[in-house]
Amino acid sequence: MLPQTSAPNFSDRDSATPPPPSRRDWLAWAGTAALAPLLPACGGTGNPGPAMSATMAWGRNEIRQAMLRSDARAASVALLHGDRLVWQEAFGVLDDTSATPATPDTRFNVGSVSKVLAALAVMVLVDRQLVQLDAPVVRYLPRFTMLSEDYRDITVRHLLSHASGLPGTHAHNMFSFAPLSGYAAGLEAALASVHLKHAPGALATYCNDGFTLVERIVLAVTGQSYPAFVQSVLFNPLAMARSGYTLLPLPEGSFAHGYIHKVRQGQEFVMGYATGGLCTTPGDMMKLAAMLLQGGEYDGRRIVSKAAVLEMGRDQGQGTHLHLTPDWHAGLGWDSTRHQGLGAAGVLAWQKSGSTMFYASDFHVLPQAGLALLLTGSASSFKPGPIAEGILLRALQETGQLPALPPKVSTAAPALATSSSSAVDAVLGIYGRSSKPLKVLSPDSQQIDLWIWSAPAKDWAPLCTGLRPRSDGWWWSDAQPRTHYRWEMADGRRYLLSREPATAGHYWVTMPVGQQMPRAAAALPAQWISRLDSTWLLANEASESIPLALGVGAAALRELPELPGYLFWDDSQFLLPLSPDRAGMAVQVPLNDGRDLVELVVETRDKEEWMHAAGWAYRRQG
Repeated sequence: MLPQTSAPNFSDRDSATPPPPSRRDWLAWAGTAALAPLLPACGGTGNPGPAMSATMAWGRNEIRQAMLRSDARAASVALLHGDRLVWQEAFGVLDDTSATPATPDTRFNVGSVSKVLAALAVMVLVDRQLVQLDAPVVRYLPRFTMLSEDYRDITVRHLLSHASGLPGTHAHNMFSFAPLSGYAAGLEAALASVHLKHAPGALATYCNDGFTLVERIVLAVTGQSYPAFVQSVLFNPLAMARSGYTLLPLPEGSFAHGYIHKVRQGQEFVMGYATGGLCTTPGDMMKLAAMLLQGGEYDGRRIVSKAAVLEMGRDQGQGTHLHLTPDWHAGLGWDSTRHQGLGAAGVLAWQKSGSTMFYASDFHVLPQAGLALLLTGSASSFKPGPIAEGILLRALQETGQLPALPPKVSTAAPALATSSSSAVDAVLGIYGRSSKPLKVLSPDSQQIDLWIWSAPAKDWAPLCTGLRPRSDGWWWSDAQPRTHYRWEMADGRRYLLSREPATAGHYWVTMPVGQQMPRAAAALPAQWISRLDSTWLLANEASESIPLALGVGAAALRELPELPGYLFWDDSQFLLPLSPDRAGMAVQVPLNDGRDLVELVVETRDKEEWMHAAGWAYRRQG
């Protein structure tokens, strides 16, 4: 599941006639007063009270506008302040056909927000001394193995902080229109046939597979399935009666429907329960938030230790040595333990976002301010993050905890700086990542132009031209002044970083977006040359697969003339041959643009070649 960020969008998915999607497209505790049992506000939409009226008026308007922009049919929000659920409201309808209004009881799949519960489940096991965070995973899963020898160094902490080095996302039968079994076991089995993409703990790059392995650990040490364990240790004691995993069909009218090309779809089932399978309501999630605000207690009952809550909210990135953007502070399960937007206002916030094929959500807990919020909508293109941030900033202001909204950052271009032609020439070339690669060119060894690979055109397309160095150390374009770029060397590799103002406007978002590809040490072997310019058809997804319904079905293998010696798979990733029948991952990019890498493995069945990548099996077409 993708975490939603304010990073630049390099995708061409928003064009008028988008191509069929492929795998590249989807894949400091201060304490508060002890809380009374969480009290619902009056009425179906809540009683805002005089202190929150402006916050809610702003939020309602922004949610409705975001629904129109994304074509989400339904959305739902809940806001906790102290010991009260001060705002709970649903918007829109469950589907166009019935036009049944969404209510606060309407359920949504919240995607990677599920990871917070996975981390909590592990911390319960830590409290019970059944699991140690810094113990190797193989202690609990003795049959777990990979081709890289240092797989034995992966710890439970690495799984929960995206630092394991696992490839990214096991794609096979992850999203479907019916419940399917065996996803987590399938991942563990599949990992035996691939390598790590980096050494455990070397860097943090978003990884769903690590959380899926948590399911296997829970089963191994408790004898319970992951959904049953979470039900017993979290949902039941927190009275989260409308929360669970998509094990069985929900009653019609209890959930918001997703759409494909304006056609109503059935219920979405997410098979990766720990990484993204939670189905819930914002109101239920405020019960979990209340427990976190109370340091692990709820209604006088200890759910998890205060030390566990603290550890989840501690920055886990300090041990990694490839840390290009120090303003990102991932926790255990949390995307950020110091959310940048709230942090720019001097407020500590833990934050987790998530999206699935049909939903998008954002979850915040402010441990010092005693606030929490979940906002969700029924479209993957719904953008809850900036709205959630804006609601919380205004709630802080209305409750007297923030004197004023933070000022906008200045986007005025600073003075031009000088750069040598040799410095410009050094950064030229192709930059790889998990999705469409980038190309850096210069017409005169002074100006820099950025290009991006276009899958429909099978060629490069301009992304940002006329970049020149400025006195702030970034390269700006007068034609496209909002996004800036610079280059950094780390671990002997050159990285391209982007910066742009967040949607809220009062802080910058910096992301590493690509790794410069060095010249390959050798030409492609003959066996791989014979496979170039071929198309491979996805052949092992269940008939109920949502990716199949979205049009995912074929991937191409080629070699780009500008980067000989590398295989270019699915118009997205570069790989280096490891053997005549195996090609390995070739980039290490922190955060999002190094996620979901694949290792290609060729298998011959009845004299016919098949390609395996991230759990998917492809049959050669031509």
